[in-house]
Amino acid sequence: MSSLLGCVAVALAFGTLLAAGADQDVLVPVPEALAKQTPPPRAKAEVDAVLKGADEKAETRPIHVVLVAGKKDHGPGEHDYPAWQKAWAKLLAMADKTKVTTAWEKPSPEDFKSADVMVLFKHTAWPKELNADFDAYFARGGGLVLLHFAVDGAGNHDAVAERIGLCWAGGSKFRHGPVDLAFDAKCDHPIARGFAGTKVHFEDETYWNLKGDPARIQLLATGVEKGEPKPIPLLWNVETGKGRVHVNILGHYNWTFNDALARVLIFRAIAWAAKEPVDRFNAIVAAGTTLR
Repeated sequence: MSSLLGCVAVALAFGTLLAAGADQDVLVPVPEALAKQTPPPRAKAEVDAVLKGADEKAETRPIHVVLVAGKKDHGPGEHDYPAWQKAWAKLLAMADKTKVTTAWEKPSPEDFKSADVMVLFKHTAWPKELNADFDAYFARGGGLVLLHFAVDGAGNHDAVAERIGLCWAGGSKFRHGPVDLAFDAKCDHPIARGFAGTKVHFEDETYWNLKGDPARIQLLATGVEKGEPKPIPLLWNVETGKGRVHVNILGHYNWTFNDALARVLIFRAIAWAAKEPVDRFNAIVAAGTTLR
């Protein structure tokens, strides 16, 4: 009985509740080699706290989400872009009024025309030949969310940094391990609702010494690295043309995408970038997961 009470599968939503644990296909698989290192499940109370205040009457519209992935480039359970794309295509498709399609390495010409928001989780942002396509996409109000190593400028650093604020380049640094995502108490952005003034612990990877102008970004959350004179940016927004860009540096390990609080932040970013109410994905926050 104590084990049953200690870990209860739940789903969180305003509206229809989804049974958490009902669909394991929406989890990004964690290989056996890393299973014992997986962080403990989040407490239901802490997830409830950040979802509090959702506008249940907010009107939503049909949107098209494009998930862009690429070839896996790390060890088991790390940078597994294909596994993420497969799981999250199913996960996001569970949400109301949400069309989800996928792309490999780069968006298609049709994606640039029809997407409301693209989510990039892959190694490198985009090559030089797509600069004009992204400019046209932002000019019409398209949204973009970049996760983890998608911030690598890879030969297109100046253009990528100009459009997303900061990008990985020569001299950038990284560290694997504990990350305390810190939100300023005065942060009133809808993505950060319920997080302001808190620190959220993750086991993941940080990047810093990125190329670009920090003064151009709207900073949402930071981290602390030994030897650095000030906190490093980890979550931020940029307005590019009529488009919205959000960057989340986390996402090294597969388990991060199964974390309800990480999902809240990424889902809200996707909705915000699409110019939609940030709570439109609340019903799927805990889908497939287990909460304490």
